[in-house]
Amino acid sequence: RVGVVGAGRTGLAVIEALADLGARIHLFDSRQDAADSVSAPLERVTLGDDGAQADALGEDRPDVLVVSPGVPATGPFLTRARQEGIRVWSEIELAWRLQRATRPAVPWIVVTGTDGKTTTVGMLSAILTAAGLDAPAVGNIGSPTITTVLEGRADVMAVELSSFQLHTTRTLSPLAAACLNLAPDHLDWHGGLAAYGADKARIYARTRRAAVYNTADAATRAMVEQADVAEGCLAVGFTLAAPVLGQVGMVEDLMVDRALNPERRSAGLELACLADLAHLAPGAEAERLPAHVVADALAAAALALAHDSVASDPGAIARGLRAFAPGAHRLVTVAQGGGVTWIDDSKATNPHSAEAALASLPAGTGVWILGGDTKGASFDDLVRAVRPALRGVVVIGRDQRDVLAALRTQAPDLAVTRIPDGDGRSVMSGAVAAAAAMARPGDTVMLAPACASWDQFSSYAQRGDLFAASARALIQSRETP
Repeated sequence: RVGVVGAGRTGLAVIEALADLGARIHLFDSRQDAADSVSAPLERVTLGDDGAQADALGEDRPDVLVVSPGVPATGPFLTRARQEGIRVWSEIELAWRLQRATRPAVPWIVVTGTDGKTTTVGMLSAILTAAGLDAPAVGNIGSPTITTVLEGRADVMAVELSSFQLHTTRTLSPLAAACLNLAPDHLDWHGGLAAYGADKARIYARTRRAAVYNTADAATRAMVEQADVAEGCLAVGFTLAAPVLGQVGMVEDLMVDRALNPERRSAGLELACLADLAHLAPGAEAERLPAHVVADALAAAALALAHDSVASDPGAIARGLRAFAPGAHRLVTVAQGGGVTWIDDSKATNPHSAEAALASLPAGTGVWILGGDTKGASFDDLVRAVRPALRGVVVIGRDQRDVLAALRTQAPDLAVTRIPDGDGRSVMSGAVAAAAAMARPGDTVMLAPACASWDQFSSYAQRGDLFAASARALIQSRETP
């Protein structure tokens, strides 16, 4: 008897898999029409708010719950589950158990972190593919992991894991794992930074070959030092500096391994160069590569080297990085005109991610579109850090108080334009027009909101799409006689 919480895309895949296994399924969801999209038989359905679902859980007591990542750790539903002693699994936990039961030789290589997960997993998948492997990118991106497991075609899985998914993952034992960084995010969901960090650290438990960490982030190093990994697992640091023994890093424009290659004690192994990443830089200019993109590539290379196919063909790293196409809305140049570059980084939904993107801009050349659902974040440190890169700021979002307060205290001399609340299309067209009025030839207009999109847009994807469309339309109107 299994309770499935949430009938979104992943929940539907879970229900189908469980039905094929003969489970008796109780669906919990807040949407009144949630069961309409379910084709598998359901023994019971509870539709209502968290309180109603928690009450039904206490009455029914399934053997295990498979929960959607959206169910907060501190909310009434999971609190009731703990009180009742009910086992709680993520879809990832269920998928891993099915993987071990069906094709146990297929390894998982897993990635988490506050920022950079999607880029790193995409690079990792591209490198593994270049080595001749069927290596889909799954987890928090792409197809539900459980669907890919049941299809049974993958040679290795490149898996992006959020802190939500890790919170209810129990037995995963990856070939290699990485936490890229740790900064405050989703604290309302977890109940605090310590709990958020503890869930991120779960990525390293039972890792078999390589526990990859960021040498510039002490929190990730501490996670590895404290992790209960398998015997023989190596700690591998990635760094933008020249690597020492046990690290993958940069020597001038070369990516070099001194952690996993057999000759690491006496020599480094060249893996790739910055030219292999140039297509990811604004204007495809390698010298403009943001530092965090290079760091993501180093992490992906370290993780990939843990697989025998890449270790025996390290040239796959350069081939894979050259083939990697960035996901939509992550530092994508969407328009250029009048000497101004327009970059969509709508996926920068927290201050840490926005800072990484803006820090790559030359001093005084950035026009920043900022704001949205703040998720309770603070913006003072972010504004202080990126102020040198900025010419001006355009503020969007339904509630702009926290953002404006940070701008007043940390950058009182900076030009700021506020966009009134409205529908997503009008908000973004207004923001683009305001940014264009500020920008000068040689400048970059960057949508890096540092906030979630839900207050004015349906998703970060819609926010980015509207930005790109508005920027292109503006440039076309200026170029048309």
